[in-house]
Amino acid sequence: MQDILLGSTGIKVPQNAFGALPIQRDDTDTAVRILRRAYEGGMTYFDTARAYSDSEEKMGIAFEGMRDRIFIATKTMATDPDKFRSDLDNSLKKLRTDYIDIYQFHCVNQCYAPGDGTGMYECMLEAKDQGKIRHIGITAHKIEVAYEAVRSGLYETMQFPFSYLSGEKEIKLVNMCKEHNVGFIAMKGLAGGLITRSDAAMAFMTEYDNVLPIWGVQHMSELEEWLSYMKATPTMSGELKAYIEKERKELAGDFCRGCGYCMPCPAGIKINNCARMSLLLRRAPSAAWLSEEWQQNMAKIDDCINCRQCTAKCPYELSTPELLKKNLEDYRKVLSGEVSVS
Repeated sequence: MQDILLGSTGIKVPQNAFGALPIQRDDTDTAVRILRRAYEGGMTYFDTARAYSDSEEKMGIAFEGMRDRIFIATKTMATDPDKFRSDLDNSLKKLRTDYIDIYQFHCVNQCYAPGDGTGMYECMLEAKDQGKIRHIGITAHKIEVAYEAVRSGLYETMQFPFSYLSGEKEIKLVNMCKEHNVGFIAMKGLAGGLITRSDAAMAFMTEYDNVLPIWGVQHMSELEEWLSYMKATPTMSGELKAYIEKERKELAGDFCRGCGYCMPCPAGIKINNCARMSLLLRRAPSAAWLSEEWQQNMAKIDDCINCRQCTAKCPYELSTPELLKKNLEDYRKVLSGEVSVS
């Protein structure tokens, strides 16, 4: 397992980091056990966010008294200074710490900069001067915003979706970060669950010596799989290259990543799964997706009012209503037996 230096931050950690969004679905005892086991197994970088309900609180319990042994990154979705300061103070309290290693603007629609009238970047500088944060980062889903942030020279880290399903624009961003000495943190390394082979995902990441992947972990079994790679790290082989190429061909084009930023839907459609149902049917045991519950969920697509709120909010600028309709058409063919899935 190689170590990754996150740009100009000086933070150097194993290329195998912990994404703490899923532990909000665990009870506290389970989450604490998982977090502590992650550290025992060699992980030292832990990513969370104010938006992840009680994830920060669970992390605070798990790592109290050992703050100097780990690096903590968290985020704020605030768009005004008062909310920024409130979020930061809440994060510090929940995390049971007096500083955050990397504090990030979360899923931004713009590149905050000094003097832009929002006061947001000034808040980051104020927090850094106060010793509450050590490094300034940003997370994005819109590629042009990400490019702008890296070019600006204002951010020490960039967090962006990156996996072996990523295209030329994302690879350009990774290379741009290296050129500008900006740490690159890869989220959605499993493409929202569409990637089902962790060894292929890990091997792909090792091809980039400036990329730190954060793997979302909810279950101990998942964690143990990632921890096994600390010593026996998958490397790109001919077999894995062929497998990844096959995957890319199968999943080429526009597809829903399941991020959920388009929700809630006024018509009650569970867009983050319904808009990628065709892929889910073919990449996971189909019985779960063909249940009566999911048939009812998919049927709600007929109630779409074409308000296009989902399209406006989609960070990948997908035409979501059309994508939903295509998935519903395919779903009904599978249900009727016209189309078979494994």
